[in-house]
Amino acid sequence: MKIGVLAEAQPGETRVSATPATVGELRKLGYDVIVHAGAGEKSSFSDEAYVAAGAEIGDPLSADIVFGVNAPSSAQLDGLHAGATVVSLLSPALKPELVEDLGRRPITALAMDAVPRISRAQSLDVLSSMANIAGYRAVVESAHAFGRFFTGQVTAAGKVPPAKVLVAGAGVAGLAAIGAAGSMGAIVRATDPRPEVADQVKSLGGEYIAVAAPDVEVSSTGYAKEMSDDYNQRAERMYAEQAKDVDIIITTALIPGKPAPRLITTDMVASMKSGSVIVDMAAANGGNVEGTVAGESVVTPNGVTIIGYTDLAGRLAAQSSQLYGTNLVNLMKLMTPGKDGELVLDWDDVVQRAITVAKDGEVTWPPPAVAVSAAPAAAAPTPVMAVKKAAEPMPASRRFLGVGLVGALLFLLAAIAPVTLRGHLVVFALAIVIGYYVIGNVHHALHTPLMSVTNAISGIIVVGAILQIGQGDTAITALAFIAILLASINVFGGFAVTRRMLAMFSRS
Repeated sequence: MKIGVLAEAQPGETRVSATPATVGELRKLGYDVIVHAGAGEKSSFSDEAYVAAGAEIGDPLSADIVFGVNAPSSAQLDGLHAGATVVSLLSPALKPELVEDLGRRPITALAMDAVPRISRAQSLDVLSSMANIAGYRAVVESAHAFGRFFTGQVTAAGKVPPAKVLVAGAGVAGLAAIGAAGSMGAIVRATDPRPEVADQVKSLGGEYIAVAAPDVEVSSTGYAKEMSDDYNQRAERMYAEQAKDVDIIITTALIPGKPAPRLITTDMVASMKSGSVIVDMAAANGGNVEGTVAGESVVTPNGVTIIGYTDLAGRLAAQSSQLYGTNLVNLMKLMTPGKDGELVLDWDDVVQRAITVAKDGEVTWPPPAVAVSAAPAAAAPTPVMAVKKAAEPMPASRRFLGVGLVGALLFLLAAIAPVTLRGHLVVFALAIVIGYYVIGNVHHALHTPLMSVTNAISGIIVVGAILQIGQGDTAITALAFIAILLASINVFGGFAVTRRMLAMFSRS
């Protein structure tokens, strides 16, 4: 089968759905690739580079599978032949008219932005890969508009305080923004209705600002949900306080299938310092900020710049295209089980079913719900018959009896042993007691260094036993031999185990 790579019809789009590198991967799966002339120019990929990778420059609409970044235009859809498969970003939850149009055509449409958020679909998650780039670019755009240091400076001419950045929403884009702003030296704060992201924010050096409300709970989908009026009122007070203090606000809040929630009001913007910057990453879905103009940068009367660019990922076109193309390659690997260039749509696979918007002239959107959980799964109840009875602790009377017998044995040995040996017996007894309590309470993580210490002790035993062997006394020679044997086994065994453990962490 052939894969066609479209030239994007949407004005201003700089990305392309396949790069020379991903063309090579697609050919390994058995596909032939046709690229529209000039499709990769805005991403700095020449037609010659595609040809060198094994692609053909021609009409992608003649292919069996058509790749695009955005939804194909009506003219492009009209040029597809019956049975073709379109793969692109379709936004089916927000564009019902497009879904109806696709359902009227004898084609199959797969939406890359409908990939479920489950572990095995991470390599296909276009929203995450694009959000990661967009979050980084949002910080770059805000720094350019801010026009001042992000990091603090202490100079002979005076001290410059660091910029304060508030990130609303700690998803993939938000975390990328937190990391980028923190690496530039800014003081970063972040908020999100999902409490489980607090550790991720802190791990990137940010300060997590929680909104205490009864309906805050661990997300069951990995995405933020629509919150209650009580939560929204509390969050509004928090944003109002932060707006007066911070220099830059980056908003990333989106709710799947719904317009972006309004977080920052006109009054909040008016309370910000002159020269402050807001980057509204949700501008394409209506915006989180009142006054955002999608695709533009505007300056308010009090000197606050509101950036509503909808092409943040496209402003790093080469890298965005590479990541998007890799997501498509991973999809093709999933749908080409034989690696023979034949696309197989497995309707029983929840990932493939979830992204299928239309199939052979029939609308298949929305798909059945996919069970997704970001919270730890509850442990399954253990069957009654499978419960193993825990070992009962030794009764105190038996334990005391055992200790008494061992003590009596040691006293008996001390009574019949030569005077020179009694001191060694005392040391031996104390070593047993101390070793039991010390080694028995060592944490598992410290067993490897503990093994090194015991190896050193065993080495001392080997040396001492060698000095005692061959003294003419049969008993001493026998004990020295046993000591050398056991200590040597401990030394060599310890090194063998350590070697195997270190091999687990070495790269091949």
